[in-house]
Amino acid sequence: MCGLVGIVSSQPVNQALYDALTVMQHRGQDAAGIVTWSEDGLHSRKSNGLVRDVFQQRHMLRLAGNVGIGHVRYPTAGGAQSTEAQPFYVNSPYGICLAHNGNLTNHDELTDLLTRKDRRHLSTTSDSEVLLNVFAHELHVRANGRPTPEQVFGAVEAVHKRCRGGYAVVAMILGFGIVAFRDPNGIRPLVLGCRDQGGEVDYMVASESVALDVLQFERMRDVQPGEALYIENSGTLHSHKSDSEARHTPCIFEYVYFARPDSILDDISVYKARLRMGEELAGKIVREFPDHDIDVVIPIPDTSRTSALQVAYHLGVKYREGFIKNRYIGRTFIMPGQAERTKSVRRKLNAIDLEFRRKNVLLVDDSIVRGTTSRQIIKLAREAGANKVYFASAAPPVRCPNVYGIDMPAASELIANGRSVEEVQEAIGADRLIYQDLHGLIRSVRHDNSAITEFDTSCFSGEYVTGDVTPEYLGVLEKRRNDAAKLAREEKRQGVHAVVGL
Repeated sequence: MCGLVGIVSSQPVNQALYDALTVMQHRGQDAAGIVTWSEDGLHSRKSNGLVRDVFQQRHMLRLAGNVGIGHVRYPTAGGAQSTEAQPFYVNSPYGICLAHNGNLTNHDELTDLLTRKDRRHLSTTSDSEVLLNVFAHELHVRANGRPTPEQVFGAVEAVHKRCRGGYAVVAMILGFGIVAFRDPNGIRPLVLGCRDQGGEVDYMVASESVALDVLQFERMRDVQPGEALYIENSGTLHSHKSDSEARHTPCIFEYVYFARPDSILDDISVYKARLRMGEELAGKIVREFPDHDIDVVIPIPDTSRTSALQVAYHLGVKYREGFIKNRYIGRTFIMPGQAERTKSVRRKLNAIDLEFRRKNVLLVDDSIVRGTTSRQIIKLAREAGANKVYFASAAPPVRCPNVYGIDMPAASELIANGRSVEEVQEAIGADRLIYQDLHGLIRSVRHDNSAITEFDTSCFSGEYVTGDVTPEYLGVLEKRRNDAAKLAREEKRQGVHAVVGL
């Protein structure tokens, strides 16, 4: 999962891009990058690390211009390397920088076609670079002087025809403007906003509406599935909707975990969706555990707080904060490697003994993915003196790989894959485990938004909305992206660097 931002303004955008990336830091902690354009040309800064570490004052001063795009990244395809920090750049046609959130399911096929047929060179294994080169090639064959909206939209239509998977994109055509588009299924989010600057209108696109709020942009609407925007440097906005007949199926895991609660995605409040998840989960607990002996409900900070509040309210039991979070430790789910995730849990959370001692505790989390964090948190609760530790997940069992941009593609790493609820309960060490039902989750998120009839629920249901995900593909993906494979690649990279250093 990654975070995107693009701004066309009448004023310098360096600080605005930085601020937007900062409030979307939860979407990626591996690397960050900003590119801007001024009359002096292209200005760029990108590297591994958090936003605050990548951009120092000297870098910000060099990021001149009123047009720019930014990106925060965590690795799914590729690895945790600074060479894969985005935005990526190609010099033909015009010069294009591109940042991407998502994952292409036909990456290998496109790589072969790009190198063999389109005669384009790829420097990394990132599917974002593949997507950039597809767009650049399609724009190149249409290029005839200054790029027109029709040429830009024609290139995007060709991208939709050639690329499969989930993707939201912001790209900057140097000297001309910013292009933003979303995959035909609308799996990955993208929102559009504007701001009046004394008669001139600034435009901004971002992965989440919270980035618009912080910069005092008015949220206009979501970029529609298959839609492309072209915002010229002059501030003129053009839009084009693809004629694709794909279903609108936004990723439901955005609402479960990734997005900030103060964001609105596809006209759905993330906060309200999580409140309803808590209501649905409480109903499930009452049905499965009617004579419960729960003394207190405690959330696993931070994402599950909203749901846990509703669970406690509807069960009629106390809600307490039992874990204190070290806010200087990143989100363990998106850390690149199981060893790093495991080490981070105890550094990240500390239990308040008084809230656990001699009590039957219900811990509520947003989801259970690998199970490592859940197991260690339950152990912390028992060490703090809990009598019994029950565990509830606001999401259904994560049993299947996600192939659209979330870093959990290896089925063997998912604790619920091939296990019953009782087996997962035993594996994490809970006295009782209760999962949300899938239909309850869908009902929680959709609520009264009749424009969306279904979601991408592939990690829960195993149903892939793009229709091209086969068992063979999943097998190849598991070998390529499991933690052991990532570790081997990283060790190889470190070895190469050590040799170069000699």
